[in-house]
Amino acid sequence: MTGWAGEDRSPCAIHYPSDQGIAWQCRRLQRGEGLEKLFGTRWRDVARFNRIDRRHAVPGREIKVPLRIEEVAEFTPLPRTYHGGVRGEKLILVDLTEQFLGAYEKGQLRFSLPIASGGAENATPVGEFRISAAHRTHRSCLYSIDHTDEPYPMHYALRFHINKEGVSYWIHGRDLPGFPASHGCIGLSDEQMQAAYYGTPTFPLLEDAKMLYDWAIEGVNETDSLQVLTNGPRVVIQGVAPTSHR
Repeated sequence: MTGWAGEDRSPCAIHYPSDQGIAWQCRRLQRGEGLEKLFGTRWRDVARFNRIDRRHAVPGREIKVPLRIEEVAEFTPLPRTYHGGVRGEKLILVDLTEQFLGAYEKGQLRFSLPIASGGAENATPVGEFRISAAHRTHRSCLYSIDHTDEPYPMHYALRFHINKEGVSYWIHGRDLPGFPASHGCIGLSDEQMQAAYYGTPTFPLLEDAKMLYDWAIEGVNETDSLQVLTNGPRVVIQGVAPTSHR
């Protein structure tokens, strides 16, 4: 359940409102090319701009290359201040249109992260929710790793919704292919998981899911099992996931 196997969708074909403010060109990666080789210490910024991780930025894939790399330094399309979060200590804002998530404290952005949400066929619910459960080593009961019977790992999982059919929706670690790819959950990069189950990247560095998880449950006495939270951070999900324009 990587969400991209067999897909040829290009990050270049996904248009975000924030693209309008940054000049970029589409580049197909050639043999031996990757984010680190092309952009050195700035590879994380380009990855954020493309909403992609290193496992998917491989030869044959297209990516958006900023014409002025400094324009995507610590890239975020989210507002630094979110007035809807002032009344609460912590709030998670998810912008489906931009495919980005922000962690706010008293209305001020602490950090933001690229996501992979559900697309049109598996839409992520919109509205206002609250984190009601946390599980650091959660695994899916519905989906498995590609070509295996092993439940798909959903590490650093934060539950924000249960629908009328009893299906739970989580924010959790996964891979980022550069386009909406989940079954409705909100995915954050977890290169540790990818290295363990897919063998790449060799040196996992991106731990976005862990960053959000640790921030969300700060002060909670954690156990190895799923924990019910009585007053987890509020979650506001807005916008519409983009579709390919090719």
